[in-house]
Amino acid sequence: MTGNLTDGGEAVLQAFRNLGCDYIMASPGSEWGALWEALTRQKVGNVPGPEYLSCAHETLAVNLAIGYTAITGRMQAVMLHTGVGLLQGAMGIEAALRQDMPMLIVSGEALSFGDDPAFDPGPQWQSLLSTVGGPQRLAEPICKWATQAGSAATLLQQLVSAGELAQRTPSGPVYVNIPIEVMAQPWSPPDDFRRAPPAPKTAAAAADIEAVAEMLVAAECPAIVTEEAGRDPAGYAALVELAETLVIPVVEGRWALYANFPKDHPLHQGFHRPPMIDEADLVLTVGCRAPWYPPSNTPARARIVSIDETPFRTHMVYQPNAAERFLEGNVATTLTLLTEAVRDAGVDKESVEARHARLAAAHDARIAEERAAEDKALAGDTVSPVALLAALSRAAPEGTVFVDETLTHRPHVLRHLRNRGPQSYFRTHGGLGQGLGTALGAKLAAPDRPVVATIGDGSFLYNPVVQALALSSHANLPILIVVFDNGGYQAMRMDHAGYYPDGVAAANDIWLGRAITGFDYSGLVAPFGGFGKRIERPGQLAGAIEEAFAAVAGGRTAILDVVLDA
Repeated sequence: MTGNLTDGGEAVLQAFRNLGCDYIMASPGSEWGALWEALTRQKVGNVPGPEYLSCAHETLAVNLAIGYTAITGRMQAVMLHTGVGLLQGAMGIEAALRQDMPMLIVSGEALSFGDDPAFDPGPQWQSLLSTVGGPQRLAEPICKWATQAGSAATLLQQLVSAGELAQRTPSGPVYVNIPIEVMAQPWSPPDDFRRAPPAPKTAAAAADIEAVAEMLVAAECPAIVTEEAGRDPAGYAALVELAETLVIPVVEGRWALYANFPKDHPLHQGFHRPPMIDEADLVLTVGCRAPWYPPSNTPARARIVSIDETPFRTHMVYQPNAAERFLEGNVATTLTLLTEAVRDAGVDKESVEARHARLAAAHDARIAEERAAEDKALAGDTVSPVALLAALSRAAPEGTVFVDETLTHRPHVLRHLRNRGPQSYFRTHGGLGQGLGTALGAKLAAPDRPVVATIGDGSFLYNPVVQALALSSHANLPILIVVFDNGGYQAMRMDHAGYYPDGVAAANDIWLGRAITGFDYSGLVAPFGGFGKRIERPGQLAGAIEEAFAAVAGGRTAILDVVLDA
């Protein structure tokens, strides 16, 4: 090919450039020769463009994109193999959908199966890799949008449009199937490339914001429940400003995915559903998918206002909502406008100051109780989850990012992990096995911040551990992995006992679902040059955690296998 003529592989790469992608997170198959050729031209020609990051597992590639976007807010490209690769990465793609995480996913297929004398895709496509209806059929249920690219002539615009769609509300993963034959077609780039602009931030209607401001000013016992206000650091700051303006208590809900509000702030009133929620006369749910459980268990006397970019999710089967008003739009923008409207409506300083004293006293009492529990746990003979979290919190350097994939220990994590500031805590959402990739993605986005993955032993075994440790080593992404090792699938036992409290299993203390193939997880990191240690007594915690953080600071991933008593 000569002159200004290249092929569809260059069109794919140019689309990623136009969308501002920093990386192509790849766990590829044999169909990507055209893109690899374009990436080589980019490298040899010193052309600016996304960096190619090769992973050894599809879910790892998708989770890297999730973790990176969670920190930066910037959508990334994910390159997988055809249908089999999509299926392997499906767990992560579905999690991105649940988290409203924008992502452009591409994979390929063959259309000619070797019967085109001008092109040989390889014999594997006819017998092993073809999917009836195309691989987009596999992606449709777990993506916001899925299609096939029809020709090299439309490829650039199809991919750019797909990436823009991924970032529009509600944001989420999109998928484009790019056949090998399409990438092999000649492609003539346009004279000018349009760089895709950022997605607009929408805001609720001014009249609705003013009405809610009047409700807030009139309320005697307002409260805020949030799960995702901290998705954007601006949302974190805006929530603090609104809460302080009217002295409103803030509770983080059962499914909190982010650090949403300072845990040491006197208005932070804990997690899940403290009694004050049922005493409130007005509750704002901010970025909440499922604030009540059971779903019908709404606060008895409160009027409810929902503040969310997308109050109803297309992927959720059952989502009753008792809100009488919705402020639908960008959360940070809406909260800022609401605070301004509250100030314009007038704040009764005397009443809010009285509320502040009461809430600060309740906050201090709760914190004192938690710290007493931590001191008691650290003085015990066995390592409890509370002792582990207390020691980890005390040792964690300023700016640490925690990525949490615990399950039964999560209530302890929320209460006793002292993460500090916006983007200090992320919870993996969806199926288990995604914590390590998400943590590595966060480290890629924030290389100067320590990153800690807190993970149950059951969750750990679902992760692509070998591939994650290999990527950590060769991409220089050192993280600390803390395994909450209680020797089994405790969630299975708890649900079994809950369903059959007087059953045969309870009578004989036989819990078949709890069994796990456990071992010393700390030894897994040695082949990758990392630091590992097993902890069995509280007295070992402080020293081992200090060693682990020192190893990470020195560029080595560390695994602490902490044997827990529950």
